Amino acid sequence: MPIDNDIYNRLGRSWWDGDNPLNLLHGSMTAARFGYFRQVLAGRTGHGPAPARALDVGCGGGFLAEEFARAGYHVVGVDPSEVSLQAARRHAVEHGLEIDYRAGAGERLPVRTGGFDVVYCADVLEHVADVDAVIGECARALKPDGVFLFDTINRTRASRLLVIKVMQQWRFTRVLDTALHDWDMFITPDELAAGCARHGLRIGELAGLAPRTRNPLRILDFGRARRGAISYGELGRRLDFGRVRSTAVSYMGFAVAAGPLTNRTDPLTPTGPGCPLG
Repeated sequence: MPIDNDIYNRLGRSWWDGDNPLNLLHGSMTAARFGYFRQVLAGRTGHGPAPARALDVGCGGGFLAEEFARAGYHVVGVDPSEVSLQAARRHAVEHGLEIDYRAGAGERLPVRTGGFDVVYCADVLEHVADVDAVIGECARALKPDGVFLFDTINRTRASRLLVIKVMQQWRFTRVLDTALHDWDMFITPDELAAGCARHGLRIGELAGLAPRTRNPLRILDFGRARRGAISYGELGRRLDFGRVRSTAVSYMGFAVAAGPLTNRTDPLTPTGPGCPLG
């Protein structure tokens, strides 16, 4: 069964609503991802906040884009769902944040070559048909020595159990009655490292990303959220996502762009001084 990426159009108007299943990606997940990304960037000279530019590939409703903007980065967010982008723009305005949101696909980013200090791609690579093209575009957008941040789901027995069986297939625990993921589209660390290497990105580190709760009864909270007894945002907080030793379920990491800009092909044609591409 093909994955249902149209879910982001059907539910994308209310990403920030705790009762929306998409808000499960916020809960403790946003804090876990951004905490790790910030730690990585803090350890690399010249990749701190303003005036650094950050590109959010597959920004959805803007969870991470807002974190980077609050930290002082100039953020461009790209997503193929205009519904999600409208929600992201509305929430940013309500909170006084200036974020440049643009419609576009990861396989052909609407940005210029070498325009960003940081490019990040969270919960995206396992959803795209051409992973190599997306990684290539992320590499193209980076300045030399720029940092590519990512997280994705590993293709293991553990991820099949938690992400496919519990969250997608089992009647009483699944998040939505649709196919959010395809196990065959999950990406092993070796596959991701090879893809990065093909596009001049050198992996610096991989770290596990998973629920840190040790209470096995937390699995029952999926059913509670499905019945409306707790919100999906609360479910995310109870799962307490964060950095763990094992990469068996999902993992995050960073890579560094080592190649010169002359080796990267810019598919965009400038349209003059007023061109919004950055």
